[in-house]
Amino acid sequence: MKGKGDKILLLSCYVLLLCVAVMIILPIMNLIVVSISSQGAVVGGKVRFWPKGVQLDAYEYVISSKQFFYSLAVSLFVTLAGSTLAVICSVLAAYPLSKKNMPGRKAFLLIFIFTMMFNGGIIPSYLLIMKLHMINSVWSLILPQLISVYNLLIVKNYLESLPEALEEAAKIDGASQMRILRSVVLPMAKPVLATVFMFFVVSYWNSYFDAKMYITERRMMPMQQYLQAIIFEAQSPAGDFALSAGESMKAASQSVINATVVCAMIPMLILYPALQKFFAKGAVVGAVKG
Repeated sequence: MKGKGDKILLLSCYVLLLCVAVMIILPIMNLIVVSISSQGAVVGGKVRFWPKGVQLDAYEYVISSKQFFYSLAVSLFVTLAGSTLAVICSVLAAYPLSKKNMPGRKAFLLIFIFTMMFNGGIIPSYLLIMKLHMINSVWSLILPQLISVYNLLIVKNYLESLPEALEEAAKIDGASQMRILRSVVLPMAKPVLATVFMFFVVSYWNSYFDAKMYITERRMMPMQQYLQAIIFEAQSPAGDFALSAGESMKAASQSVINATVVCAMIPMLILYPALQKFFAKGAVVGAVKG
């Protein structure tokens, strides 16, 4: 039976979680409400958390923009291809590092950890991408983030927690290391793989700085760079991406910005719940064990 102190603690936790949920939900509600409200209500500052004069002109503008779909396609390719390759590289590096009898294991771990604290810097990174002829290429958005040492260590720690008896049994049956990795280890590592995959997805999808440095062509802009262009468009009608006079009269600038952000959120809203069930087991075991 719970005592009075336990009940007060439980109630406090519920109140705190409710406050956090409200703080998260209200900005999203305002984002959506402004995107579907009339121009007069938005410009007049009358819209808070309930739409006024519902209209979908901002979404019509977003959907009618070819650049939006170009940017969406670039971001989807970079996110899915980059995350998949990143998970593969993380597994291939983490699996041998999870073996305590690996020669030079500690030295390799120190090298990886060293890169978490020090890097070459912005200018050398740009010069490297330029020398590799990857300016205005999707690979300039994928390769620099291909290895995350933090995610690699999560995978390594999770693999260390798996029972060694299964691998030893596979070796007795004559399985090679790659066969053991593919048929024994990977099926048991699904939770942590799904977790780091989602980490990479969020990182690639939200990446903005790399695109700002390496992408100059409009058709190659990823979604985050396109969002910045939309904000510039709303604030400076004389810019390269300016709204026409007719379109400006139909929807408020802030409505167009919010509608674009809402549309850009949809892929993450679809993918995140699908992998949510793996997070607790994959992240906790991978981060604590070691």
